[in-house]
Parts: sequence; C-alpha cells; structure tokens
Amino acid sequence: MTVFLFVTVANAAQPTEKGFNEFGYNYSARLFSGSADGVDKMLDDKVWGSSTYAKDHLVMKWNAEWDRGNAEGWEKPPYAAWENNEWNGAVPGGSGEVWHYKIVWDQGCATKGVPSTEGAYCIWGQFATIMDQGTAGGEHIWLTHANPTGYGSYP
Repeated sequence: MTVFLFVTVANAAQPTEKGFNEFGYNYSARLFSGSADGVDKMLDDKVWGSSTYAKDHLVMKWNAEWDRGNAEGWEKPPYAAWENNEWNGAVPGGSGEVWHYKIVWDQGCATKGVPSTEGAYCIWGQFATIMDQGTAGGEHIWLTHANPTGYGSYP
C-alpha cells in the first residue's frame, strides 16, 4: 500500500483585513478553512498543480511564532512555532482520505536534519512532524506519533 503524504505550510502575511478571503484564509485568526483548492491561492480546481486533493476540505491553524518565523525568513531561531493540518477528503468529489498532521519548528531538524524527539520526522528542513495519522482505503494508519505530541513541548 502506498500512502501519499500531503501537508501544507501556512505561509501567512501579517493581517490587514479581518475575516476570510476568497481562498479560505483568515490571517487575523491564523486559520485556513475551506476547499483545499484555495490553499495555494489559486482557485483552479487544483492544489499545487494536482486535482487529486483539490475538493478535500482543509482546516489549517498556526500560531504567532509561525508568523514571526515567516517574517524573519526563519533566520532567528529558536521558534516555538507550530501548525496543524486537518484534511477531510470524505466529501463529495473528495479524495476519500482523512489526515491529521501536527508540525513544529525543531532544533534538531534545523541543525542536524534529525528530529529532537523520538517518533517525529523532519519536513521542509527545520520542521518536525510530531503526529501524522489518518485513513486511506478504509484503513486507519499512524505514520508517526512522537512523544510528546503537545505543541508546548517544542522547540
């Protein structure tokens, strides 16, 4: 069985307006909620060029440290940054897959390419996925469950 790992990064600018924009972002609430099609800020029935997950519903949340890291180009660590991705493909026209990811900035990933905590894995260079679980093909799958999986334990 092949599982397609599909996570997205919150790349948020500082909010100038409140409420949701046409893509599904609410920057002042640090929240994305909508069709995954909008996460790449192009409403074209695709997510980064692929239509497979475009109709899935995505809820993405991130904290102020994530915004700080983006603003600084991630060049002034450490960061207590985290983001949460909840994909729901169990919707009409969706992929059928449901996934939940917890991602944190991690010193070990940033400096050595090795996560600081057992059970995590590095992604996008300096971040660790501390929880990755969901369903595909009717089967519940845990790909990682680091201990601890609480955001307050990092960096």
